[in-house]
Amino acid sequence: MQFDILTLFPAMFAGPLTESILKRAVQAGTIAIRIHDIRAYATDRHHTADDAPYGGGAGMVMKAEPLAAAIRAVLNEVGAEGQPAPGSSQVVLMTPAGERFTQRMAHELAGYKRLVLVCGHYEGVDERVREALVDRELSIGDYVLTGGELAAMVVADAVARLVPGVIDAESTAEESHGGGLLEYPHYTRPAVWEGREVPAVLRAGHHAQVAQWRRHERLRRTLARRPDLLASAELSPADQAFLRSLGWQPGSTHELA
Repeated sequence: MQFDILTLFPAMFAGPLTESILKRAVQAGTIAIRIHDIRAYATDRHHTADDAPYGGGAGMVMKAEPLAAAIRAVLNEVGAEGQPAPGSSQVVLMTPAGERFTQRMAHELAGYKRLVLVCGHYEGVDERVREALVDRELSIGDYVLTGGELAAMVVADAVARLVPGVIDAESTAEESHGGGLLEYPHYTRPAVWEGREVPAVLRAGHHAQVAQWRRHERLRRTLARRPDLLASAELSPADQAFLRSLGWQPGSTHELA
């Protein structure tokens, strides 16, 4: 899978997307990450990429011409796997006005061959670029950042780890937000630390009991911390019975004390 990130500040990406798991995935050829400077597509001598808003007001707006030229150039480039087939690329604008990014969206985006992440900045981008070239608008939360760069890093990281071959598929099977639930607690050696013991069920070696404990802990933690997730979580009759034993009522936002 190929990630193309369009930004006014390319230097911000030197580090976050070139370390750890993503670094190994790039070296292995499982994913490709390319950073594109939007200013390089401006045609004036000063490489101007922003201008004052029509109608007045504070701040600046990213100009349509250089941003559109950057998006089109990237979409027309032949990547490591050749020219992607129509519909296999997705142009995503990072903006506080977008849909809230979720794990389900990460799984969906991981199915594309090429993901073009456009980093908004200043007061935003010229609306005509949104209308003409953007497939989707995403936000990583209900707050405003100085620009879309940090948000693009989050999306790229969340999506890249779901690309087959980047990490062991078993590692993502029961993690937080998988199936709509939070992840269960984890423990490692030593068995006792500062008087706190690892739960006995995890040391007994009974796989079925461990699986049930982990499922119950996922349910318990989700109810305690994010009860809103239960409305759309994948719950079996046994799950619902366990939650009811904890005081959960379907359709409520009950939290544990």
